[in-house]
Amino acid sequence: MPEQSFLPGFEAAPRLTDRLFFAIYPDATTAAEIAALAQQLRTEHGLQGKPLKPERFHVTLHHLGDHDGVPRDLVEVARAAAANVTAAPFDITFDRAASFTSAPRNRPFVLRGDGGLAALVAFQQNLGEALKKTVLGRWAKPGFTPHVTLLYDDRSVPEQAVPPVSWTAHELVLVHSLIGQTLHVPLARWSLHA
Repeated sequence: MPEQSFLPGFEAAPRLTDRLFFAIYPDATTAAEIAALAQQLRTEHGLQGKPLKPERFHVTLHHLGDHDGVPRDLVEVARAAAANVTAAPFDITFDRAASFTSAPRNRPFVLRGDGGLAALVAFQQNLGEALKKTVLGRWAKPGFTPHVTLLYDDRSVPEQAVPPVSWTAHELVLVHSLIGQTLHVPLARWSLHA
């Protein structure tokens, strides 16, 4: 088969293989508790989606884009911005589950909450302010819906109360996600301390 030629100005778009984001992860005990709850809710609602692996449960604070490879310059700027954010460890509590219905298929089924997330929201906003002082400012979005994705499914589940899932956040993590490979690689960690 002859090689296909490309017309000037019509080059193939780069393949986006790498996602970067800031996240808060639960401790291993809480991640196991979340996994058990995800399985229980999956069975209860007849969902077909497979729950995420416990080590992948997290709260995304700021998405820093999808890229073709890991942009080292962006990683260094993200590291510098995060290093300027200080906070004491804080408690996080999720007490509801629901589907995000913005997608017609493959909807995220997530943990959500209200009262137990004020410190998390404040921390996300402080990190956003640090990002705004850099070239990463465009990634600091004002809207933030704290959640932990449990699984993806085509069915939509209305919001319901669940037994509270709580943990204390002790660190911020800059994460490299290999798109489509269900793999998260921590690039940097910052301990939270008073």
